[in-house]
Amino acid sequence: MKITEMSIPNAFRIVPEIHEDERGSFSELVRSSVLSEAIGYPFGIGQANCSLSSRNTIRGIHATTLPPGQAKLVTCVSGSVLDVAVDLRVGSPTFGKYEMTRQDAETGVSVYLSDGLGHAFVALTDDACVNYLCSEKYAHGTMIEINPLDPDIGIPWELDGTPIMSDKDAAAPGLATAAASGVLPSYEECLEYYRSLRSTAAA
Repeated sequence: MKITEMSIPNAFRIVPEIHEDERGSFSELVRSSVLSEAIGYPFGIGQANCSLSSRNTIRGIHATTLPPGQAKLVTCVSGSVLDVAVDLRVGSPTFGKYEMTRQDAETGVSVYLSDGLGHAFVALTDDACVNYLCSEKYAHGTMIEINPLDPDIGIPWELDGTPIMSDKDAAAPGLATAAASGVLPSYEECLEYYRSLRSTAAA
């Protein structure tokens, strides 16, 4: 597999090598040791989630407060999605910037998002199934929601119809409002958290 850091620091794109024969195909989506080396600290799994979405469904932008944080390894295992990483870390050199990755079952491409980064996607097909491996289990009251249609972020969603969103996502604040409220993590706070994970692993 090939792991490369995106233009947003601490966000990674993982492209597996696919082996095909008369039976079909096989790929190693991720190896914990290789991913941990790339991100600089071990990635543990506290919870696994799966979502099934119809075409034009937008999920996100979602993140988690620090603590407890929640890094994510996201893979589309059926259908196709346009996945978006958004830097929500106040003070980051790429704060408010985004990067998009097309994910589908054929390529097996995944993305890894460190704590403090926002995640969203739009389903490009019906029955788009997305698997999330999360570093921490869900903790009530720690979720951060940003409106995915916020013009200040300006994500060019590839929609061919009216977007389908949850009421919570549709009513979520824009980036500037969320930053002013103090709900977003700071860049330094996140960097310190990454360092603590490295230190714990080295101890």
